[in-house]
Amino acid sequence: MRDHRNLRAFQLADELALLVYRETAGFPREEMFGLTSQVRRAAVSVASNIAEGCGRSSEVDFLRFLDMANGSLRELQYQISLAKRLGYLPSQSTIANEDSVLFETGRVLHGLIRSMRANLVREEAVSYEQ
Repeated sequence: MRDHRNLRAFQLADELALLVYRETAGFPREEMFGLTSQVRRAAVSVASNIAEGCGRSSEVDFLRFLDMANGSLRELQYQISLAKRLGYLPSQSTIANEDSVLFETGRVLHGLIRSMRANLVREEAVSYEQ
């Protein structure tokens, strides 16, 4: 079992969740149960799925949770884009720009998923040869 706190993808996702909570505090009050809630849940889901996957006993299960984290991250990217276009986030928002922790989390998570898939393929090939 791995410690999720040691994974860079989790560290970034955790930072992202905190940032999302801070930046959505200024969303319109009428969005509290709409977009604000959706954005926050998606952000928390990214880190939560990475953490839960780390607690699983097999690499296949871990990869499945990383895929779910990636899906939540893509959902969050759309929601942040929508919030920006609706004027809920300023154009200088630290979460909405291309160099933000949102996009860095995606790059690191994608790299981890790619690495896990490659390891699983290698392990499968080795077990097949034996």
